Amino acid sequence: MDPQRLRVFLVDDHPIVLAGVKALVQADDELEVIGEARDGRTALRLATELNPDIAVLDISLPGLSGTKLAEQLRIACPKCKLLALTVHEDRGYLRQLLEVGVLGYVVKRSATDELIRAIHVVAAGGVYIDPSIAGKIVGNNNQTSSERPAGSSTDLSEREVDVLKLTAAGHSNKSIATALAIGVKTVETYKARAMEKLGFQTRVELVRYALSRGWLEDS
Repeated sequence: MDPQRLRVFLVDDHPIVLAGVKALVQADDELEVIGEARDGRTALRLATELNPDIAVLDISLPGLSGTKLAEQLRIACPKCKLLALTVHEDRGYLRQLLEVGVLGYVVKRSATDELIRAIHVVAAGGVYIDPSIAGKIVGNNNQTSSERPAGSSTDLSEREVDVLKLTAAGHSNKSIATALAIGVKTVETYKARAMEKLGFQTRVELVRYALSRGWLEDS
């Protein structure tokens, strides 16, 4: 094993999918697959023994669901960062998984383009949400301040809220700048100012806050 590589553990009950995901991960020189499992209980046992840096989990697993597996892995392997790879595009799954500590959510149909990027973002301490889900979330940007729930977000300007929603949804500063037709530096300023107002240091805090405000909910 190369100590410089990120150690990745894979869980999926479909052998063809598992083989495909493994090939994607192994093609990246900075990643190393150290184990795999096809059901939740085996995954919990092996991941606890191997203590990977990243675990990529399917949601629908025999024996122990992906959500329950994530909950137990957070206790058994507290340093292991969790990423869901799933066919489900329902944001209800996204909310459920983020609440139990999953930091990445990638839809299987976009795995070829998104999975490796997501692994690196999560490994670096970020939160990654598949753009196909994030794009649907952004449709809720036009609430007026009177429609927003009462709380600390009332101290934020409308533009600061827009920037935070897009950030929580996994967009980069560049894509936010494009979406809002403003400069990247302006995005950084809005984000920094809003995060300071809310007292947040990390994107994980922001995503949890976004969940509590209903920003990641269906309309």
